[in-house]
Amino acid sequence: MSSLPALHVGGSRMHPGFLLAASILAAVLGMALLEDGVCRAPDGKNGSPGVPGRDGRPGQKGDMGEPGRAALSSSIKGSKGDAGEPGYPGPPGMRGSPGRPGPRGMPGLPGPPGQKGQAGNALEHPRPAFSASRLAPPRAGTTVVFDRIITNEENSYSPQTGKFTCSIPGLYYFSFQVVSSGDLCLSITKNGRGVVSFCDNNSRGILQVNSGSSVLSLAKGDHVSLTTNPVQGSSIYSGSEADSVFSGFLVSPETA
Repeated sequence: MSSLPALHVGGSRMHPGFLLAASILAAVLGMALLEDGVCRAPDGKNGSPGVPGRDGRPGQKGDMGEPGRAALSSSIKGSKGDAGEPGYPGPPGMRGSPGRPGPRGMPGLPGPPGQKGQAGNALEHPRPAFSASRLAPPRAGTTVVFDRIITNEENSYSPQTGKFTCSIPGLYYFSFQVVSSGDLCLSITKNGRGVVSFCDNNSRGILQVNSGSSVLSLAKGDHVSLTTNPVQGSSIYSGSEADSVFSGFLVSPETA
């Protein structure tokens, strides 16, 4: 390859390498001016601020942030939040102890009258009753025998033994009037045991009446009689001038 000849400008001789570098620099600057389109002037002063623009559209919801740090003081409380939804009912608790009885209430109004019951028939229900006097009684120890029957419904009294035998349980009334000619003590006896006793002192030996009565509750098969106490006196008059009487009858039958 032959070397380039030297050029002469204005009588001066220039080296060919210098010219090549100058041409490249001129080309680069020319291309830069063509890219900007115009010649750049020095920067001017800043202008006045413009009017604020309108708000932009809301952005998308961001991701949840990390939990904040715990407060330094627990005494500082925030404002009360809204009430939450009611929870499900819990299981029933244990039954408590019963309370004290309350005061008694006012009496209620009377109820309506009930239906009228059917008429009863007294003849359908037996009513044991007896009454007996002394005529010529047999001796029976301390039991006073009344051998002459006046009344003996249901044959409940025995003129041989002087004892009344209960056939219908319930309340019975017994009484006696016994004429004495001396000291006399009598007892109404139930099943051989004295229930009530009556004593009369008669030192003058005149006729006088010893009397007594009682209501007894009897069960079926119980025995009732009148007995004397020989130690305290057993002077019962026997004659036609006055009668001694022993009586008894059912007052109220036992209810079921």
